[in-house]
Amino acid sequence: MKSRIVVVGSLNMDLVVRAPHIPKPGETVLGGEDLKAIPGGKGANQAYGAARLGADVAMVGRVGEDTFGEQLIHSLQSAAIDTTHVTVGEQNATGVAVIVVEHSGQNSIVVASGANALVTIADVKAAESVFASADLLLLQLEIPVESVLTAAQVAKSQGVKILLNPAPAQPLSSELLSLVDILVLNETEAEILCGQPIDLESATPGSHLSDLGVSTIILTLGSHGSVLIEGDHKTVVPPFSIQPVDTTAAGDSFIGSFAVAFTEGKTLLEAVRLGNAAGALTATKLGAQSSMPSREELEQFLSNTCET
Repeated sequence: MKSRIVVVGSLNMDLVVRAPHIPKPGETVLGGEDLKAIPGGKGANQAYGAARLGADVAMVGRVGEDTFGEQLIHSLQSAAIDTTHVTVGEQNATGVAVIVVEHSGQNSIVVASGANALVTIADVKAAESVFASADLLLLQLEIPVESVLTAAQVAKSQGVKILLNPAPAQPLSSELLSLVDILVLNETEAEILCGQPIDLESATPGSHLSDLGVSTIILTLGSHGSVLIEGDHKTVVPPFSIQPVDTTAAGDSFIGSFAVAFTEGKTLLEAVRLGNAAGALTATKLGAQSSMPSREELEQFLSNTCET
């Protein structure tokens, strides 16, 4: 039986250009010849990544009544994602992310939220029926935080597990964090939430991460792998060795893969390892949703690639 995942979050069209390096303030850099428009947005990326691995996924969010909005919905539907509760509105244009990717694979991203900023409490409540059969709710912070809180409250009232990816990072209330079962965040997000740097060495039980009050925390460290913190126990999960092309959606791919593995009954450690693999594989290709692996591709990668 397929796992059932609901995602409440953002949909963006990513406008991507390659460049030898990310421009410094006041610098003009000649990039690649082509500007690519690739479906993205943290919410939509995580939904797409989970659906590519076989989960039954429903998306809740907003796009504008424009060409980008049509393309984003079509992309989700191509992965068999339920878009019934993706609202098409006239008030704002579809969200857009402008992304510069340098040759090392690192990137710089600026987001114009557009319709994502209009995802309301009413939108979430209108989609309440899709939560009933869900195994897991995925949340991020590219929509208003009050709508994120409402989604968490609805899920909790129906006994649904909640995974929060606090990105882009901002201070969060204890009310929201108390509802979260699994927190997945990177070093920058951890620093903003905790008020001090958190890395592989300091990510230990009893550290500032534990003060967030979430029982299961996963710190993603890119090329250094991940750290799984469960109560008083910490496990370092090693990375996979790759040559990165574009790291844009690696974190979203990690979460989509982790979510599928977790809802299919794998252990947290197994799910994190699969997340590491999906994130690494995604970073070997350009773009967000266009780079996310199928289950067959992920299994082949796992059989052919070593952890470092």
